[in-house]
Amino acid sequence: MSATAGLAVGLNAVILSVAADSPQLLVVPHGAGGAALPFGPFDPDRHRTFEIGLREWVSEQAHFQLGFVEQLYTFGDRGREAPLADLPAPSEARIISVGYLALTPDATERPAGGGVWRDWYRFFPWEDWRGGKPALLTDQIEPALQRWIDGAEGEGRRESRRDRARITFGIDGRGWNEERCLDRYELLYSAGLVAEAVRDRADGSVETLLGEAMASDHRRIVATALSRIRAKIKYRPVIFDLMPERFTLSALQRTAEAVIGYPLHKQNFRRALDRTGFVVGTGQMDAATGGRPAELFRFRREALKEGPASGIATPRLR
Repeated sequence: MSATAGLAVGLNAVILSVAADSPQLLVVPHGAGGAALPFGPFDPDRHRTFEIGLREWVSEQAHFQLGFVEQLYTFGDRGREAPLADLPAPSEARIISVGYLALTPDATERPAGGGVWRDWYRFFPWEDWRGGKPALLTDQIEPALQRWIDGAEGEGRRESRRDRARITFGIDGRGWNEERCLDRYELLYSAGLVAEAVRDRADGSVETLLGEAMASDHRRIVATALSRIRAKIKYRPVIFDLMPERFTLSALQRTAEAVIGYPLHKQNFRRALDRTGFVVGTGQMDAATGGRPAELFRFRREALKEGPASGIATPRLR
């Protein structure tokens, strides 16, 4: 652990997968049946790099061997250290957390005592529009946000809150931007509508606590990762890091829908995919589709060497 001048460095891993069309987050148990990301302190005497320390903690806590990871963000806001997420740091220490993002097609059950896969929409149920606009938004979130807006002192503050709700949740016809996962979570935190706000400030609403809570600020870290991956699949071919070696185009579309959170237009999705040159047929058929056998495809990794790589198109089904 680094604890110089009241500073402690923690390491967190957001590990995402998709299994049976369900987006999955690898978590570890944390007190009273709650969940946490695999995390632990950086020890400069034992860990030559942050990434080495991260891999050690993930292996020890989640029984999972990380492949490629990328640094997500460094979280250092004052006050995020309460609670301390069990880092062995002095009570007055400022906690700096370095978050990492990993994608894997391996969502198999982990050994007992390790990590468990959980659908990430359990923590962010308002983000799943695959079946249309979630009733949770209409029935609970939008009325609660209106009460939060009305409760501000002065028209200026009320208008500021109203603008924030319009931009993040698309109220008043502003439209839904799927990439604003973090902004939406932070607004719900500010409005006292998530359990972490009640825990940290003891001033949250008791009438509506949305989604499942996580340890420390881990749900905020996951929201940051979801914003990143929803944006990144559009400009880098990272969606294939979630796919097995061979897959049907329908499975690829359902995986993209699970990540992006809304249904895609099938014909437009496939036309755009054809233009990328990312996939090629294998000549093999998958007879387990429940209907006509579908051809299996693979990702053409050689396409990455043929020029600047883009992501995949995500044309919304209207």
